[in-house]
Amino acid sequence: MTDREHRLLVRGATFAAVGAGGDIRGVPGGTTPDGLFVRDARHLSRWQLTVDGAVPEVLTPATAYGRADDADADVARCVLVPRGGRQEPPAYTLFREQAVVDGSLVEALRITSNRPVPTTLLLGLTVDADFTDQFELRSDHRTYTKTGAVRSRRVLTAPAEGPAGTDRPGATQPPVLGVEFGYRRGEWLSRTTVTSAPAPDAVEETGTGARRLVWSLELAAHGSAEMALTVTAGPHGGPPLPAPPRSPRAALRQLTETQRELMSSVTLPGSWPELAAACTRGLADLASLQVPARGPDGEELSVPAAGVPWFLTLLGRDALLTSLFALPYLPRLAAATLPALAATQAGEHTEGRVAQPGKIVHEVRHGELAHFGQVPFRRYYGSVDATPLFLVLLGAYTEQTGDTALARRLEPHARAAVGWMLDHGGLTGRGYLVYRADEGGLANENWKDSPGAICDADGNRTLGPVMAAGAQGYAYDALRRTAWLARAVWDDAVYADLLAQAAADLRDRFQRDFWMPSRSFPALALDGDGGQVDALASDAGHLLWSGLLDKEYGEAVGRRLLEPDFFSGWGVRTLAAGQGAYHPLSYHRGSVWPHDNALITLGLARYGLHDEARTVARALVDAATTASGRLPEVLAGYERTAYPAPVPYPHACVRESRSAAAPLALLTAVGGA
Repeated sequence: MTDREHRLLVRGATFAAVGAGGDIRGVPGGTTPDGLFVRDARHLSRWQLTVDGAVPEVLTPATAYGRADDADADVARCVLVPRGGRQEPPAYTLFREQAVVDGSLVEALRITSNRPVPTTLLLGLTVDADFTDQFELRSDHRTYTKTGAVRSRRVLTAPAEGPAGTDRPGATQPPVLGVEFGYRRGEWLSRTTVTSAPAPDAVEETGTGARRLVWSLELAAHGSAEMALTVTAGPHGGPPLPAPPRSPRAALRQLTETQRELMSSVTLPGSWPELAAACTRGLADLASLQVPARGPDGEELSVPAAGVPWFLTLLGRDALLTSLFALPYLPRLAAATLPALAATQAGEHTEGRVAQPGKIVHEVRHGELAHFGQVPFRRYYGSVDATPLFLVLLGAYTEQTGDTALARRLEPHARAAVGWMLDHGGLTGRGYLVYRADEGGLANENWKDSPGAICDADGNRTLGPVMAAGAQGYAYDALRRTAWLARAVWDDAVYADLLAQAAADLRDRFQRDFWMPSRSFPALALDGDGGQVDALASDAGHLLWSGLLDKEYGEAVGRRLLEPDFFSGWGVRTLAAGQGAYHPLSYHRGSVWPHDNALITLGLARYGLHDEARTVARALVDAATTASGRLPEVLAGYERTAYPAPVPYPHACVRESRSAAAPLALLTAVGGA
């Protein structure tokens, strides 16, 4: 799904994907996330407008992207007219505005008569809520049994007026307010209400389970009528949601205030307006991608969600990298992400969730399937790198801000995370962080987590234990930064010396075991026997960011990443072209990821390769400029000469927090150059 096919509206843990004309046609059991989603469930699956029984045509759809500094991009606006021809000018024009806030979709409709005489129009709105879990829309060929599930629908009415009494003689017919949809499965209970002002004249059954709200509108000559529609979700187990605003413009004002608050923290480069525009767009997206979480003491927090449409939730790795990219400008993201992840840190072994004591969570889900254990992601720990990245962010935040209070508060969590790396993670026993494919969960636990992403140059998958190169760099940096915390903040010199020595030993082992002399490049991974997985991959750039490689090796790697087989002109490919494993439209075998390139750019700058860093930064900014400043989750790996704009990856998240924060990382790496 792309923003060119849908208007994608996002606010916190809520998003809506609506069509070009503002309608929603989410198909039960369909495979695209059309509708209104709150906490992983679809709370509105149908939202179709008719006038006099006919569907109007789209005269002006909402644009796919607004300007980089245009907050109105989070309001969908379109203009509709009845179908006709040159000899039959439209009898009316309908203007729609839509926006979302936490738990709600709000819409403003204005219908204007183009006739010089009074006109009566019959407006209909067909609505439904199927409460589909997002995992049912993933196209992964899985089906989920929902024994005992019951859906309900009822018309909402105001209390009837009339004399008191059991039979209330003389009472008038209670006015209709709207309709409520309900869903129950055991203790799981969700609901969706649809109301309007003015209230509908009637609510009709459609024969398909949906309901149709009907209004008879009397318009004066060239007159207009307006109405406000509100869809309010009642998700299972969620905190009370705030009352929705009265209009999309009121919703926009709320979001704009958050954006301005973020914008005030960043000084944009005047000498590079395209980078400034990308930063502005990224900050606007970060403002809309904040989801609620809680800290170790139950305190309410707001943390970066991974992305929409599929990952509007807390993902450990994503939130940590986003917070690291934004740290020099928005340390508040780190100050929220760290305690949120500490609160969800594993305290015991749980086989189905890959949980082990001290491990940082990979993914948190709130949907029905996660609740009943039909998917393992309610709290899922299938990530080998979130735990070291947690320690990297804690050390970097403390060093950047001078705020030692958080490091003291999270000291037990940090020590537990180090304990996991040394023990369950494999550093002591295997010498490296190691993982195995999780049956029923993720095939790979590093950032390239798709099946087959860890492979040799010919594309053969690595089976059994895997020691991914990038995760070892994170572990090295985590040990060094935690050693500094132990010495400078926790007053534990013995522990500091232990961690510093572990980091030095890891560095020595890595350059001995991973380096491929014939290629002057590190292996993508080691297999369970210690054999090198020899694909040439962008993960080597993460080693520059973490500082794991000696200067000579690091400089060789940095320059190699700018060779044509790696560098597409829009960024560094995840896998160098020319290898049997390469595929430019794969998820991790030759595509271009903005956050991957941001880490590479920071790493190039760290090793003094400033010209190379500027080359990658300019490529990413150019890619963002073709999309009004926005970087998607991932791009295809085709070279820049093949097409005048980056070719999109077909299943990318349109808004992704790591990509939104990537321009800030570029600003850190190269400034306004």
